[in-house]
Amino acid sequence: MKEEIIRKAGANRPAGVGIETQVPIPIGDINGTEEMRLPTGIGELDRVLGGGVVPGSVILVGGDPGIGKTTLLLQALPSLSYGNGNVLYVSGEESVRQIKMRGDRLNVSCPSLYIHAATSLQEILKVAKELEPQALVVDSIQTVFTEEISSAPGSVSQVQEVACQLMWYAKRTGVPVFLIGHVTKEGVIAGPRLLEHIVDTVLYFEGEKGHAYRILRAVKNRFGATNEIGVFEMNDGGLTEVDNPSELFLSGRPEQGTGSVVVSSLEGSRPILVELQALVAETGYAMPKRMANGIELNRVALLLAVMEKRLGLHLSGQDVYINIVGGLQIDEPTMDLGIVVAVVSSLRDRPIDPRTIVLGEVGLGGEVRPVNQVEVRVREAMKLGFERCLLPVGNLKKWKPISGMEMIGIQEIRGAFDLVMADA
Repeated sequence: MKEEIIRKAGANRPAGVGIETQVPIPIGDINGTEEMRLPTGIGELDRVLGGGVVPGSVILVGGDPGIGKTTLLLQALPSLSYGNGNVLYVSGEESVRQIKMRGDRLNVSCPSLYIHAATSLQEILKVAKELEPQALVVDSIQTVFTEEISSAPGSVSQVQEVACQLMWYAKRTGVPVFLIGHVTKEGVIAGPRLLEHIVDTVLYFEGEKGHAYRILRAVKNRFGATNEIGVFEMNDGGLTEVDNPSELFLSGRPEQGTGSVVVSSLEGSRPILVELQALVAETGYAMPKRMANGIELNRVALLLAVMEKRLGLHLSGQDVYINIVGGLQIDEPTMDLGIVVAVVSSLRDRPIDPRTIVLGEVGLGGEVRPVNQVEVRVREAMKLGFERCLLPVGNLKKWKPISGMEMIGIQEIRGAFDLVMADA
């Protein structure tokens, strides 16, 4: 059910939406110069945004409670007050004293950063008009209400109307607006789905409670690539950028551990090497357990069925656990061959050469299919000292040999199985 509010005739509406002209003009006559980007002072955030903040854009930041949304924006606001401009942080959940305490802990001292505690949209727009900030943060969109609608803050109609009016303010003034959004138990931003359509950019802050690492992911970006990620580490002084995520995710990897293999995930334009672990043990249940952390469980079940059919392995009496180290979520099929190799390694108790990286998509016939941008992935592996790569034969046809990396083409999973057994 969706709440619909019937407004009185002649109700006041914002006078403009930031459109430069009221008449249509030919596309060739529109100034096509590239939009100016405002640096946030945080390289990982600029990467996810596509090079910086576009003036007049509306950016929605979502994530679990305590994940670091407020911390990230508090650290970014001082750099956005370029020149002698002001920046405004509006909190509908905390008092100005509480925000000040958090700023002191983060060593955020900026005389042009103004904090305002308010939940009325009319008051927020009034203060913004008087202060004329270079950037505006609203924390959170679910706590702000407009007096034009009688429903409670956080309702569908309130969130929709508040977001629209803040969008009109951003387009009319050229001020970038950051909206912090709560998420539901399912991990999606609370409120109407229209909220994500209204804004220009949607960022999700991800991370496991047991890990200090945070991943900022762009799921929508009108001014840059989607699925780009930024990696941060949370510590007592706030969020710290991680310049080399691959090295971070591979730290602490056992040298001769069974069931451990290194795979490559392409997040946006950035290749990231992660450790994939598999544990195979005899089951004590009538039905064997299948668990996966960081990768889709249905994909794991499919690959186990392929291994039983094409390799003759009896996994129906074995519990199988798959884990992506570091809390990273991966949904690309490039991991398939790595899962197969890790499961075989654990089942046969044969360790994998620690200097080997595995790439490839596995089909239902047991064939290993080519993957995209394999050269980018391999070069990232070479930077970290890897010397051997298992990859599909199809990727070797147009391959130019790279000095220092042994390339082994795999046509079907039987070849990977034989290689794991021969390494022992």
